Amino acid sequence: MHKESADLSGRDLYIKDMSMLVACDRVEGSRVFGSDGKQIGHIERLMLEKSDGRIAFVILSFGGFFGIGQDHYRLPWEKLRYDARIDGYRVSMTKNDIEKARRFASKDEHDHKDHGHKSHDYFGVPPYWM
Repeated sequence: MHKESADLSGRDLYIKDMSMLVACDRVEGSRVFGSDGKQIGHIERLMLEKSDGRIAFVILSFGGFFGIGQDHYRLPWEKLRYDARIDGYRVSMTKNDIEKARRFASKDEHDHKDHGHKSHDYFGVPPYWM
């Protein structure tokens, strides 16, 4: 056994690696705050690219009452920044800015490429598939 291997065997690398990771069920439901500091809504779904596992976008949900009548927006993952002080995510836009984006007709309408292009263009982020 090499000395380097012996040194690593005493450390718990799993714990160190886990500090930089978050489970998707911890992201879903997280609050999203705008550049004005006001809560916009919450992350309803985290959408992953099947082929390589990259986070493609989130479905941001707000409005309505107990899930009825909520608006859903496709928000590129790159627009979100986690803020531990508020235990939520920040976006460099306001709720009013996001409401100007194209809204989903249904929260399940998440993989339509034309909608994806328009959404990413609006938010100024290259599409995740490019």
